[in-house]
Amino acid sequence: MAALAPDGGRPRLRLVPDLPVAPARPLLGAVEVLPGQVRAALVDHSGKLLRRTAAGFDPAAREPAGVDAAVRQAALECFDGCELTGVGVAATGLVDPELGTFIEVNDAPALRGYPVAEVLRRALGVPVYIEHRARLQVLGDRWFGVGRGLRSFASVSTGEVLGVGVFFGGELLAPHGGRSGAHMTVLAGGEPCTCGARGCWKTVATTRWLRRRAQAGGLGTGMTLEALVRRGDGGRPVVEEYADNLALGLVNIQQLFAPGLFVLHGEAVEGGEGFRARVEERLRRDSGWSTAAPPRVVLGEAGRPDDVALLGGAGLVLTHR
Repeated sequence: MAALAPDGGRPRLRLVPDLPVAPARPLLGAVEVLPGQVRAALVDHSGKLLRRTAAGFDPAAREPAGVDAAVRQAALECFDGCELTGVGVAATGLVDPELGTFIEVNDAPALRGYPVAEVLRRALGVPVYIEHRARLQVLGDRWFGVGRGLRSFASVSTGEVLGVGVFFGGELLAPHGGRSGAHMTVLAGGEPCTCGARGCWKTVATTRWLRRRAQAGGLGTGMTLEALVRRGDGGRPVVEEYADNLALGLVNIQQLFAPGLFVLHGEAVEGGEGFRARVEERLRRDSGWSTAAPPRVVLGEAGRPDDVALLGGAGLVLTHR
């Protein structure tokens, strides 16, 4: 349900901690829009993904025609013939949830100002809600995953897309439009970021950084975290540096909100237990001065680590109901 903000502004999303989810139709729709890709999933009220589709577009394009085609294709193929309660859209970049539009996506110029909610409403004839991917990822964990029943935790997306969503005291914490933390400064005078600033967390804790560092170290091109872990001691320095860089941003989140539990999704899952333990070790070491309990780090579900954002889209529909 939506509770009015104290200042009379945009409603804050609140969840009833133990509200049962009835496995009844109509079903829930979820769409995720990333630079170059649109994913859609049909979800039941228990969190089971019944159907999924995907469509691509050129992330370098400046006109929205390709985005429009991909959004319609993924949604219509996924939801054709289904009765939906609504659709929740998990979006990268900055978004305006009230208008249902993208504000800015540095890595996909065609998404600037794109009215994704209106496009889907016209195509499907159901209510459509949009929120930042990191914010919705928390809802995915809260309704259907590790965070179910918890009052406070943080959900972390890793890989090509980086971000943190925080659920604290039974409430989602995020400013208007959903900043994910990817552009918080962690290195003064660091490398330039796509946003125009320098030293953003994104510049040192994404797949792009990992591949560049592995190539510079003579480990090959197009490397993945999983491949580097399999190399053992040969890949260890890059793996450990990547874990340390990821922990840089999480320390700031722990210092501000002390969520206590961090759930890692995406690429970090490929790193396995050794990677998880390194992130947790650095996080605990650098936030050890806090009076809060030592933070814990756990890995999201292996095999389909990206489903949590889609589940968050379904959770957004449930929350608005």
